[in-house]
Amino acid sequence: MPPTAVADSETGLSLKELARKHGLSAAGKLPSLRDYSRQLWSYRHFITSFANAKVSSALGRTRLGIFWQVLTPLINAAVYYVIFGVVLNTKSGIDNFVAYLCTGVFIFGFTQSVVQAGIQAISGNLGMIRALHFPRASLPLAIVMVEIRNMIASLAVLMVIVLAFGERITWEWLLIVPIFLLQSIFNAGLAMAVARLGSKVADFKQLVPFIMRIWLYGSAVLYPVTRFTEHLSGWKLAVVEANPLLVFIDLMRHALMEDVPLAAPAGVLWLEAVAWALVAGLGGYVYFWRGEKGYGRG
Repeated sequence: MPPTAVADSETGLSLKELARKHGLSAAGKLPSLRDYSRQLWSYRHFITSFANAKVSSALGRTRLGIFWQVLTPLINAAVYYVIFGVVLNTKSGIDNFVAYLCTGVFIFGFTQSVVQAGIQAISGNLGMIRALHFPRASLPLAIVMVEIRNMIASLAVLMVIVLAFGERITWEWLLIVPIFLLQSIFNAGLAMAVARLGSKVADFKQLVPFIMRIWLYGSAVLYPVTRFTEHLSGWKLAVVEANPLLVFIDLMRHALMEDVPLAAPAGVLWLEAVAWALVAGLGGYVYFWRGEKGYGRG
């Protein structure tokens, strides 16, 4: 007699109904988004510990340790200043080009570091994924936590640079906190999205440096944002100015510096920043969750 028949004759319920009655679910079933979020929250201490372990590991591999998180954007800013500010003279139109450039390099570097590490969040931890059961979103979120810590140190250095080159502290500096929070949410969604892509398409990792380089040039990091309005118009200009990193960089420059040119009015930039944080944060999370059962297989 078939098992379903036994279930029907003894209880009047099908196996599916019987399993549901006793709180059982199919093996390998994708949890609902709400249940997955609850699981992820219950693993918050694991995420923190994993992030701490990654920081400790990074500190132990080099003599300067965490100082490289500050030295790297400083060296990049110095190189970009010589090439773009001096040789190509892109600094025309910006009174405080050093502060303008360093702000762009530091803020762009925050997202760049998250993407570069996030692409390997799954593929670089297959052993742990196959050995342990935990929400896989813990891995890219731990990477974001590491980069947030690094960026806090970088922001402190950036403030010193901005003050050293003639800017003064104003009430608008308080806006640094919500700007940083919005970019962190954006980065978290981006980290989860690239983590899934990196786990499914191995070649995507090779494309990331080129993608980030194009993104760098399209974010007005190395030259005044007014160059876009001089050479673009219509929908092309609208697309470029809606670039999320351009939005976050412009907002941070507006908070730290006075009389700095912006791609759009500050109010518009804030609306765009909130929209990008919500779209990327929630979209990246849902996209990653949809692939939860496939990570570590194959």
